[in-house]
Amino acid sequence: MDDSTFDYLKPSDAELTKMQRVRTAAKMFARVIEQELPEGPDKTYVLRKLRDVAMWANVALTRYPDGSPRSPSRDIESELIKEYPPDHPVKGDLGSVPS
Repeated sequence: MDDSTFDYLKPSDAELTKMQRVRTAAKMFARVIEQELPEGPDKTYVLRKLRDVAMWANVALTRYPDGSPRSPSRDIESELIKEYPPDHPVKGDLGSVPS
């Protein structure tokens, strides 16, 4: 299990927008299920599974494309400059960002 499995990772604004769209779609589907399925344990099961699916969709939105958990430390690492390009004007100038 990845160390970040139970960590809170604040979603980006773009992820929040997508999460809202997924939640809205899940709510719409839940309303159809409420109206169309007969009362009983199967309906309860379906609604609970829909809730699970909606929550896992949120998780999927905060993961990398390969499915690995996004973590603050990995995000920071990906933003760090590993090596300046050969034509960078000032070697070791940490205040500038190579383009």
